[in-house]
Amino acid sequence: MPILAEVLDYHDELTAIRRDIHAHPELAFAEQRTADLVAGRLAKFGCEVYRGLAGTGVIGTIRNGNTPGAIGLRADMDALPIQELNDFSHRSTHDGCMHACGHDGHTAMLLGAARYLTATRNFEGTVHLIFQPAEEGGGGGRVMVEEGLFDKFPCDAVFALHNRPGIEVGRIAVRPGPLLAASDRWDIRIRGRGTHAAHPHLGIDPFVIGAQIVLALQTITSRNVDPLDAAVVSVGFIKGGAAYNVIPDDLHIGGTARSFRPEVRDLIEARLGEIACGVAALHGASAEAEYRRNYPPTINHQAETEFAAEVAAEICGPDKVVRDVAPSMGAEDFSFMLNACPGAMLWLGNGPGEDGCFLHNARYDFNDAALPIGVSFLARLAERFLEKRRA
Repeated sequence: MPILAEVLDYHDELTAIRRDIHAHPELAFAEQRTADLVAGRLAKFGCEVYRGLAGTGVIGTIRNGNTPGAIGLRADMDALPIQELNDFSHRSTHDGCMHACGHDGHTAMLLGAARYLTATRNFEGTVHLIFQPAEEGGGGGRVMVEEGLFDKFPCDAVFALHNRPGIEVGRIAVRPGPLLAASDRWDIRIRGRGTHAAHPHLGIDPFVIGAQIVLALQTITSRNVDPLDAAVVSVGFIKGGAAYNVIPDDLHIGGTARSFRPEVRDLIEARLGEIACGVAALHGASAEAEYRRNYPPTINHQAETEFAAEVAAEICGPDKVVRDVAPSMGAEDFSFMLNACPGAMLWLGNGPGEDGCFLHNARYDFNDAALPIGVSFLARLAERFLEKRRA
């Protein structure tokens, strides 16, 4: 595996940085310590450093020569509101917060690429290193784009690398087109009529209505969406009532919907409202549905995906690149960047993900053996892309 020799020289240092970030996780738009660490390292390496985009965002820029070509490489910095259950020495020091998605590893890898690229400058053009806050539900990618990311730091293409448990270390997976789904959130609020639980006939029970709505929502994907389309409608919570012997007036149901195509997204939104209001009306109650479009689908651009796969083959070997990996119903706010600039996201193998050690799991940890692979890929991607632009 032709990992860059220089990267292997500071593998231990990158591991220490990654574990330090893991031990000090920070939630969306509060990544101040992480941003300070990133900015300090970038400045030490010799990057131009810009701060403040989307609050805690950091941009490191490396220039060489007068060629106008530019590439963006993005990593996310935030953690999740999860209580870590690991007992290793670098476990989270913050109760209720942990790096359960590998953003600590993504940040460390991009710092490693920055160190290599500033030292070697084996390219002509500009590399923008984008350290993004608030990927986990906060839409930091959207905020960065809205605040002028690609106006202030123009890129011909932008790329991201996300770790993936279930893919062995040493492999990189990618596909053109849809890689991750759109992620939306919805709320249904039912208004019935409360009464004593011993006399249900005197009220209108929102729990009975809610139960029927929950079941009916599953017909959206099973009976309304084309079986050849992918879609998910999941209930995340049901809230209502406070006493064993009281039927309450109200019930609140919330959840998420996932899809790839705009037409499916529109259909889910319409049917969710129709089902909620229709079932409530059937029982003499009322309901209101609110549907909030959160992250758009992550759609990889064809040419950039093919190019990135070729670079991955150079680092990992052609037999270690999965070019037709199945898409996931998970979501990513890198989608906002791909809507504004050509590019691609790839998945970096993180190992088998055994014993429940998958993304967003309280026992997850980034695999440090993957660090030099990711750093080598990102660095070589920048070199090859700017070489191609110059040609």
